[in-house]
This record gives sequence, structure tokens and C-alpha cells, in this order.
Amino acid sequence: MKIAALFLMFYCLNFSYSQTIGLKTFASGFSNPLEITNAGDSRLFIVEKDGIIKILNPDGTTNPNAFLNITGQVSTGGEQGLLGLAFHPNYASNGFFYTNHTNLSGNTVITRYSVDSTNPNLANASSATVLLTIAQPYANHNGGSLKFGPDGYLYIGMGDGGSAGDPGNRAQNINELLGKMLRIDVNSGTPYGIPANNPYVGIAGADEIWAIGLRNPWKFSFDKKLGNLWIADVGQDNIEEINMAPATQAGLNYGWRCYEGDTAYNTTGCPPQASLKFPLKTINHSTGACSVTGGYVYNGTSYPNFKGLYFFTDYCNPQIGMMTSSGTVTYSTVFTGNSFSSFGEDINGELYVAALNNGTIYKVTDTSLGITSFDKTQFLIYPNPAKSEIIIQKSNKNYPIEVTLFDMEGKMLLKKKTENKDINTIKMDNYSKGFYIVTVKNELGHVSTYRLIVE
Repeated sequence: MKIAALFLMFYCLNFSYSQTIGLKTFASGFSNPLEITNAGDSRLFIVEKDGIIKILNPDGTTNPNAFLNITGQVSTGGEQGLLGLAFHPNYASNGFFYTNHTNLSGNTVITRYSVDSTNPNLANASSATVLLTIAQPYANHNGGSLKFGPDGYLYIGMGDGGSAGDPGNRAQNINELLGKMLRIDVNSGTPYGIPANNPYVGIAGADEIWAIGLRNPWKFSFDKKLGNLWIADVGQDNIEEINMAPATQAGLNYGWRCYEGDTAYNTTGCPPQASLKFPLKTINHSTGACSVTGGYVYNGTSYPNFKGLYFFTDYCNPQIGMMTSSGTVTYSTVFTGNSFSSFGEDINGELYVAALNNGTIYKVTDTSLGITSFDKTQFLIYPNPAKSEIIIQKSNKNYPIEVTLFDMEGKMLLKKKTENKDINTIKMDNYSKGFYIVTVKNELGHVSTYRLIVE
């Protein structure tokens, strides 16, 4: 009964906390970082605009040799460059990964590479196989992201081709690949196959198209738990937008250039308004925004307050927003001096964000989590977050006699009598990353309760 009451009190207290987004410098020294991703292991891969992919290790060090260097093949003017990277879902066995870059003619190129057969920290640059080349009329609105969806297919975000207002209305033209979300099968066909349930298979329109009506989907992602597709679409004059749809929903029309966000832009020849998919959230430029950068739904374990929230930012407004699935947004403080270009997700679902202007990679944290909950005077418990161990230190003439560790479901994981009255060390390296509750009993039988994060 006491344990049940303890957890009820903890959850009530935890619910009352407001999440507070913080940034912790994880690594620096990158040149125009545009993408952060993982290959199904502990490494992060940082994509630089000029054509280099670097490996960032879990201890914050960067490998001296680039994973891939294609600088001689990449145009970097305007919004061009090496823009996207995706690892095959079976990368551990087949070694395939895919890039999105603009070539020296300014056209979008989707390429498959293989990892080096003898060194997992190097790509085989000579293994390049071009899957798709898409002509680009201008140097802006190139999109850039590519991701594997929960269905195993490769999704490619394509901008409308640039020039103010999409004068050719390319985003609504189903015979063009610009202004679209594409979906291809990299496991069949030559050089790829078309999924049978793509919306324009066997009818008028380009077979690769999954959705239309996008202006510049610079960053999109899939919720790893629910499978939903989140698209942050960069606006034209006044409005940025964020869209969310089930990954299984084919043939959506996100409205551009008929609408900018949910406001009419140029409705000449447009389909009925009821047939369009309107944004979950719009952000007006009057807030200081100019170019939305989409992120991820948080599915990590270190910060329970963030669970299920979608993170995003804006290139001109260095705040980070977190949004519920109903569109309610909470913003961080302003992180002055940063022009954020991309979020990233590690193998554990923890989030990172890159600043284009200063080459820094930050880890996203919840600063509302203090060292202790409830009674902060009984004992000192540190470090928190912890990795391999925690230290319980005597305070205010109290000394610990028993330590108990619970998981978030109330299951007891450890109960241990302390060895001395002053300082005790508890090993944590056998516990998975996540959120725990520690109780410490003193010599009078009083129990203090603390929250603990294990990284």
C-alpha cells in the first residue's frame, strides 16, 4: 500500500511539472551540418553540405577519416548540397545506404552506396549506383530528406523546384516529381521498383508519387511507435506548416500552391478545398519564423515528459517547439546564436539538433528533471543522469541504512543494505537507459524518494 501511494504521488508530481527543453553540447567542429542519423548502432552520422559524411561516436568524438567524401560531385550554391542520408533497414547485413545530393548541374540525385567490406567506418565510394535523377530548374526548394518508412519503402521529399510561388504549379502536376513525396521499393526492380499501392500506379501520373502539393518538405520523419508521417513544409511568404498523416494514407494533396498553410494563395484551377490535406499546425512569420525545420516524435527513455511529443524548430527563430498530436505547442527559450538546420535521432530514440552556422551538435534534454524529488535535504544522490554508478552521500546528520530501486511500473529491481554511514556507491551498469525511482531509508526509518535517469 505504501509503495502504491508513493508511485501515485510521484506521478501526480511528475504530471504537474512543465517540460523544459534544454540543449547540451555533444560535439562541435562540423562544417554546415544538414543531417544527423544512425545506422542501427551507437554511432551518429553527420552530413555536411559540401559533400562529406562524418561519424560521431557516443563519447562525442569524431572519427578523423570521413565515412564518405563526394565533394567533387556536389553543387553547393543556394539550397543545394549533400542533403540527405538513409541507411537500409537491413544495413547490418547488406551494408546499403542512400544519399540525396544536387549534382554539378544542380539536379537531384538519389544514390545507393555500400559500406567498405573490411572497415565499418568507411564507405565504398566506388560502389555508387544512381537510382534516380530529377531535373531541378532552380537552386532552391530542393527538399533533401529521405527516410525508410515502417513499410520498408524509401520515401523522398521533393521541393517544388524553386522560383517564387511555383509559377508552373509543379506541386499540383501529377506528371512531375517536384513538389511531391515519393515512395520507391529499393529491394526490387532495376534500379528500383514501384510499390503496387502507390496512388498513381496504372493510371495517369508518375508512379513514384506518394503525395502531392508540397512546397519544400526540407525535413520529414516517421514516428517509430505509431508509424505516422510528419512533414514540416517550408512556407512561401507568411506561413510555415507542419503536417501529420498515417503512413498508410496514400494520395494526399497537401495543398500547395493553392494554399500556403491554411490560407488561400493561388486557387486558380485547384481541386475542391475538401479534397485537400490541411496542416496540423501553422506558424506565422510574424513570430520570427522563416523556414521550418522538422524533427521527430520523441520515443526515447531518458525524458518521460517528452514521450510522444513532436519536436521542431525554425532556421530564423532559434527556439525548439514540442507539439502534441492535436497541435498544441510549447516552446523553449531562445537559444541565441544558433541557426538550426536538422534534428537527429540515435538508436535509443534520444534527440539531437544541429546548428548550421556554428557546426555544433546538441543533445536535447529536459531540464525540469532535477537531482531529487520530494525531500532534497535528506541525502545527496549523484550523478543524475547516471551511467555506471550512483553515489549516495550522508547529509544533515542522517545516514542511510537501506537503498531500494524501482522501475517506472513500480517493480522492485534492487534492495540493498548500505555498507557505511557516509558514502555508498550503487552500480547501475546492469540497468537499461531510462527513468527510475530510488528510495533511501535512514537510521530512524524515514524514507526519502528521488528520481533518477540512467543514460
